[in-house]
Amino acid sequence: MGLREMSNLQQRVIAAIIAVPFLLFCVLFSDYTFLGLFLLIGVAAQLEFYKLVGSISDNLPLTFYGTFCGVVLHLLTFFIEKGEIAYSNYYILSPLLALIFFIKLYNAKDEKPFKNIAYTFLGIIYVALPFALLTVLAFIKNETYDPQIILGCLFLLWASDSGAYFAGTKFGKTKLFERVSPKKSWEGSIGGLIAAMIVAYVLSMYYTNYASWQWFGIGIIIVVAGTYGDLVESLFKRSIKIKDSADTIPGHGGFLDRFDGLLLSIPFIITFLKLFPNGKL
Repeated sequence: MGLREMSNLQQRVIAAIIAVPFLLFCVLFSDYTFLGLFLLIGVAAQLEFYKLVGSISDNLPLTFYGTFCGVVLHLLTFFIEKGEIAYSNYYILSPLLALIFFIKLYNAKDEKPFKNIAYTFLGIIYVALPFALLTVLAFIKNETYDPQIILGCLFLLWASDSGAYFAGTKFGKTKLFERVSPKKSWEGSIGGLIAAMIVAYVLSMYYTNYASWQWFGIGIIIVVAGTYGDLVESLFKRSIKIKDSADTIPGHGGFLDRFDGLLLSIPFIITFLKLFPNGKL
């Protein structure tokens, strides 16, 4: 039996067995392997986004230039947060982003340039920026790389997704947001919350850089914002009439499908930890 012929659950398990150890190694080994991993994931997710947008007639986003801007944003964020280059280097982004307008000005084949300019910026803001912010999260304490906060967020995300998947499959009856995502249920969301809270409790015992209530707070943020992130991506996919962003990861779809919960969670987690950095209310 081929991988594509297996059940969705079987595909998910096999993909996790292969991908999770590699991901954990990259996060734990060094800050540069962390950078390389999420830079590649960010590029893949942004290319997926532009490919989906470009599948609609008359949509011509600047796929490669928009992705290039995303890469520059990610690299600048890494080296600035690491303390190796000055904060003022962020200003490099200003002319790079302004060039999007100039490029479209000379594209005579584009009949709706401002719509495609907007899609190009959306790919940077919606996809590239959250992955860059993941780097901010990794260096959130004194310019020192902290794999614990990254692993903690990933464990919470996986727990939330798994809990929602199994609880929704077993008990799901009450629709959460049927207009956008008919399969999502309140029972699944509650299952995801319970799983995330269990993992948050375990994290609080071993990852002591953060207080227990902070891990529980991060878990709640990931469940709530992650659910909305998933719904936003579902809304996006429904608007262009597709099921998955890609079939790159068996059982999960594409990189956008796998990390959509992270895209909207990260800004809230960073804000939460910046407001309460020392574990004190």
